[in-house]
Amino acid sequence: MTNPETTMVFAGLDGRTKTHLPAWYARQRSSEESKTFTTAVRALPQATTTEVAYHNPYVDEWMQTDRHNAIVEPTRLAKQAGGETNDDPLFFIPTDSYSVINPLDIFGPLEAVLQTETIDGRPLAEVMFGEVRQYRDGGEVHMDILFDGLTVDLPGRSDPITMGVTAGYDFFGGHAVYVEGFARDTACANSIRQLTDRETVKHVGDVGDFEQWWQSILAQLGLVANDLCAFIEAAGEITIQFTDVPFTLSEFYTLLGLPEYLAQRAAEDARAEAETPTAIDMWTLHSGATYALTHFFTGREGVALDRYVRAANDILFNPEVTIETVTQAYEERAAAETDGMGQTGLESQLALAQLERVGQDVRAKATQFQVRAETLKERLNQTHD
Repeated sequence: MTNPETTMVFAGLDGRTKTHLPAWYARQRSSEESKTFTTAVRALPQATTTEVAYHNPYVDEWMQTDRHNAIVEPTRLAKQAGGETNDDPLFFIPTDSYSVINPLDIFGPLEAVLQTETIDGRPLAEVMFGEVRQYRDGGEVHMDILFDGLTVDLPGRSDPITMGVTAGYDFFGGHAVYVEGFARDTACANSIRQLTDRETVKHVGDVGDFEQWWQSILAQLGLVANDLCAFIEAAGEITIQFTDVPFTLSEFYTLLGLPEYLAQRAAEDARAEAETPTAIDMWTLHSGATYALTHFFTGREGVALDRYVRAANDILFNPEVTIETVTQAYEERAAAETDGMGQTGLESQLALAQLERVGQDVRAKATQFQVRAETLKERLNQTHD
């Protein structure tokens, strides 16, 4: 990802919680001193509204309008007035229907929830940690909040997957306030995103009850943690024999829509992690994709990353769709290679037959994924009732 302008690492809710970063996370953040969550949130830029005007060159006057407001950072306004800073206080000029939602509006209610919700008898406030990333002078913020102890333990591995959420917003009209399930594989520091449906609150009208919002989201996270291990184990039983398909490991990822530079990184990791480099299971293929997206994605957090994450997650949670996507992409490539008589080359015909056999093998094992996904979806929906 594009490097954030500012990163703050945090551990524990506030000064009353004597929380330290888990050792595996601290090793990755050796050069950064952690704050508490409340300190990190209160250090984020705020926003407020002020009046705007436009210049009429015919009369050389500024004309006020009540149809728009300027979204500005109040501290920078004051410093600008005193000549103390050159930082631009202006974030955005939306219509007057835009409602400012500041960091404390979002995360203040979370602080109350974290003090009452528990893991193994310990308040979440005592086991939380993560990071806050700022872009565009703090007008765009994304954060990962993880919970030490809310983990998925995989058979044969001592390093668990730690569960949490990703949340964010911006003051530019591009990102509504959002939150979604998130996890970090402690063995390789890979981020697993979009583990729940994304919940959003737009900057329009009444922003509602954020405390109830957070309670529902954290309830969903516990349900996902219970099922994630089963999805991973099932994905580990579905293997693609790459000597039996008409594309390389790197091409598998490009057929799923990943750009070439990410596909190469994903293939390198999956090949290195696989017991047999030519026969790779879906969990390892998913891990390769998350490795590339976590450590080598060069874009911004947003639409493109979300699209690639969905493709990666289908490998784990919906392998049948993954094979269908790859097959369709390969068929489109084969169609482009047909001759003037509309005849597909023998090589492509054999390749499509190979893909059909792979698809049949996956479909035979895919029912368990569908049943598990439908059951999980029903339980997640109940958290909204």
